[in-house]
Amino acid sequence: MRLMVMFDLPTITSNDRRNYRQFRKKLLTDGFIMMQESIYTCLTVDGQSANLLKKKVALYAPSKGLIQAMVITEKQFSKMEYISGIKDTSPANSSERFIVL
Repeated sequence: MRLMVMFDLPTITSNDRRNYRQFRKKLLTDGFIMMQESIYTCLTVDGQSANLLKKKVALYAPSKGLIQAMVITEKQFSKMEYISGIKDTSPANSSERFIVL
């Protein structure tokens, strides 16, 4: 499963910019990888862990702006069509990165 977080946060005031940087840093700390600007994905074991991670993100999300989350399967993610640009084939953005102990 993958958790996809999409956000549009204000960056007008210095406080807004600080909130934006802190939110982005926490996403990276939780294992998210930037797919596009303001779109981050994280590979999880199953739907339950994706939902727990979604709740964790909601705890540190800033109150201003728009933040959306979507849980999708790896099969759905792999069917994404690229209209323009090239696919990122690095191990960091694939299920090869994920190891279950």
